[in-house]
Amino acid sequence: MDFESLGLGPELLKAVAECGYTEPTPIQAKAIPAILMTRDVLGLAQTGTGKTASFTLPMIEILSGGVAKARMPRSLVLAPTRELAAQVAENFEKYGKYHKLNKALLVGGESVIEQKKILDRGVDVLIATPGRLLDLFERGSILLNDIKVLVIDEADRMMDMGFIPDIEKIVSFVPPIRQTLLFSATMPKEIKRIADKFLTNPKEISVAAPAATATNVHQGLVWSPPRRKKETLAALLQQEKVKNAFVFCNRKRDIDGLAKWLKNKNYDVAALHGDMDQSKRYEVLEAFKNDEFRLLICSDVAARGLDVAAVSHVFNFDVPMHPDDYVHRIGRTGRAGMDGRAFTIAAETDDDRKYINAIEKLIGNAIEIQPMGGQKESASHSQNKPQNKPHNNSGKQATQKNKPSHSRDRDDKPENKPNHQNKQSPQKTAPQKESAPVDSVKQQPQPQKAPQQNKPNKQNKQSGQDDSSSKGFGDELPDFFKN
Repeated sequence: MDFESLGLGPELLKAVAECGYTEPTPIQAKAIPAILMTRDVLGLAQTGTGKTASFTLPMIEILSGGVAKARMPRSLVLAPTRELAAQVAENFEKYGKYHKLNKALLVGGESVIEQKKILDRGVDVLIATPGRLLDLFERGSILLNDIKVLVIDEADRMMDMGFIPDIEKIVSFVPPIRQTLLFSATMPKEIKRIADKFLTNPKEISVAAPAATATNVHQGLVWSPPRRKKETLAALLQQEKVKNAFVFCNRKRDIDGLAKWLKNKNYDVAALHGDMDQSKRYEVLEAFKNDEFRLLICSDVAARGLDVAAVSHVFNFDVPMHPDDYVHRIGRTGRAGMDGRAFTIAAETDDDRKYINAIEKLIGNAIEIQPMGGQKESASHSQNKPQNKPHNNSGKQATQKNKPSHSRDRDDKPENKPNHQNKQSPQKTAPQKESAPVDSVKQQPQPQKAPQQNKPNKQNKQSGQDDSSSKGFGDELPDFFKN
């Protein structure tokens, strides 16, 4: 099947061909004809399946035969984040280049005055986040009683961010006679409820099982000591042929720290999170799209809102706490049918084991253990690996593997005090008043030598320092940590 068979006009076909697309994706092949027939559509599709084009292309075709009025947009697309709204706007710009359609992007962080000026000129397509749209509506700057097509994109993300009440309020301002399109990566009960409320006899389209991961994305799992996750990430970056990559963290405060650490290792890297100014976020995102740096360290706020072509890798520096976020994160690579690679770094903790188990239960299969440093290991061995205790001396192999953690614990201790050393090292100090073992005293050839020098504390302190520094942190580390 090709795009010509979907019923699109010559102008759209020319724009699509110039973008390098020859065949529609499954969601596009099923949704575009239904939308052109003015049917309501309920689409269940994961990220990276071409979902955005599945509604922008037919909307351009439908809207090409009318004129917009001042402050009365003809269509409305609701998106949960500024980044996703900007992505939708880019699709309209790219595919509508041969149509005279006006669009407006209403998101926070931008000038309200400029947005009002655009609305006053009349827009065919209005792309907005719920908060900014309600703000302008309550100011009387926009009217929604001429909406012909309503799109609710990433409905499950809307629910996660608490936007469902705002969505219901906005829909109450839109004419009841309209075409409604609702897309979601998953279909929880709340989304099913609003779909039944907003849509009339919809065409239900599902191109993948709920929360399924793309088959063209290789998934790998690496277990790491909690304090060695940065080194594990660096080892993965050296091992993989990374063209460009998203690196996801769970907490915003970790993003800048990881970006700084990688910069010190001479990696081209930038940070992106919700605390940045909107203009700065756009600047960083455009630089990443233009290959000005390779690694973008970001939080889940960007997981569904970024559409960058040909991203080779995704790295989960932290295991996502919600299994659905794992699907959305790795959906940033392997887009439009291309191959992708995604790796998750799991700390050897009970929490991360719990999160990994939840992810594997959701996606229906175990994540493959990723060999490191050219050493292949069986899945069963690797899965049991994080259960080893740092001080387990049950076997030679276990002791050897866990030496880095043992050395780290010793190095992290404060310097031992002289009195404490006296108890631990009776061979170098005078016997204490407490009754010491007779055999130990007999083994001392010169038990009174230390007191005669009148510097027992200094010697003990020096002895403690030598013992503490006898093995540096990481002396026993695997080869891939030393790189």
